Amino acid sequence: MINEIKNDAKSRMEKCVESTKTQMAKVRTGRAHPSLLDTIKVSYYGSMTPLKQVGNVSIEDARTLSVNVFDSTMIKAVEKAIMSSDLGLNPMSAGATIRIPLPALTEERRKDLIKVVRAEAENGRISVRNVRRDANSDVKALEKEKECTEDDVRRTEDDVQKFTDAHIKQIDDILTAKEAELMEV
Repeated sequence: MINEIKNDAKSRMEKCVESTKTQMAKVRTGRAHPSLLDTIKVSYYGSMTPLKQVGNVSIEDARTLSVNVFDSTMIKAVEKAIMSSDLGLNPMSAGATIRIPLPALTEERRKDLIKVVRAEAENGRISVRNVRRDANSDVKALEKEKECTEDDVRRTEDDVQKFTDAHIKQIDDILTAKEAELMEV
């Protein structure tokens, strides 16, 4: 039972780290990267479909993304989806290809984005700590039901704390990399 609690805590912490990584990937750094468009969904014959399934996203140069739409009737829908996203991008179509230029970031905007990234990192840390709290309370509940000893509880809490420290360090490493990426000119 204790191993199940530890494994559950570890997998939930890994999901927290992945979620944080995904949230930070959405923050635009001024450099073109196909993952910027991962969250965009296009209305494809009545159902919301990820952009990746409607077209091929690639990098033209350091500041330009291109989307080659598979179905030429979907160009307007893809453009509309990109414009209505919260990314602040302005696509331009040329035949079956949609070009998306990324504007350069100002110093002020970079600082704002760093604040956003730090907030995302803090949210990730909080969710990891919440998983730790849940695991510790589950183990203490087992102790109250006399299903494990006090030593088992202490050992499990130490293990869960090690998981917590490792996952928070991963989030901090992601944050450091993203800050460095944002401050590059």
